[in-house]
Amino acid sequence: MSAATNKNAGPRMTAPTKAMVLAAGLGTRMRPLTNDRPKALVEVQGRALIDHVLDRLADAGVTEAVVNVHWFADRLEQHLAARGRGPGIVISDERAELLETGGGLKKAHPLLGDEPVFVANIDSVWIDRGDALGDLVRLWNPDTMDAALLLARREGSIGFEGDGDFFLGEQSPGEGGRLTFRGEAPTAPFAYMGVHITRPGYADNGPDGPFSLSPLWRKSAAEGRLYGCVLDGDWMHVGDPQARDEAETKLAGEA
Repeated sequence: MSAATNKNAGPRMTAPTKAMVLAAGLGTRMRPLTNDRPKALVEVQGRALIDHVLDRLADAGVTEAVVNVHWFADRLEQHLAARGRGPGIVISDERAELLETGGGLKKAHPLLGDEPVFVANIDSVWIDRGDALGDLVRLWNPDTMDAALLLARREGSIGFEGDGDFFLGEQSPGEGGRLTFRGEAPTAPFAYMGVHITRPGYADNGPDGPFSLSPLWRKSAAEGRLYGCVLDGDWMHVGDPQARDEAETKLAGEA
């Protein structure tokens, strides 16, 4: 897809070179696997979840990742310091208080600068049959969007038990569209799969302390400034031990 074929595409097609990786959660649903480690260090096919994410970001052009830490923070920092490839790591320390997605982004803003960034969860693993992060970059336009989200089809996803998050507006093949929340509908076809592009200052006006990005997204959606595109592949939300086992089986079948 070229810029000329996407009326929403931004003026630049360069991928963000920085990312915020949300790795500070307690991982309570992943117990007992998180009794002695952060969720980010739970392994799928012999690789820590955070390594799956950092390697994806490196392949997309990210050279520096800000990682927030809280639960077993020392162990996660040691693991990140020993990584042999991928982005340089900067730590956003949330040992004193777990700040959730919005609060974490707000705290990390000074470390991220002001250029657009990827924001990524660590419990998302996927098989990519296209160019998912590249599609997200090509969709992103800071003039018309507050955030551009990577979505997965709800049906067929591993580890996602919800009724879906979003409806996707009219789009051309291979392109994204404007998002609306499920609202009162019983189901929606698409789920947020844990990666988006936004401005580092997007959460700056949020409250002090912990808060979620979800209310900000709802406001942006109401203003027509929340967009998304859909993964061409298989998404695995690795949120509990059963989903971890299912993801390992799925990845082994693709090997």
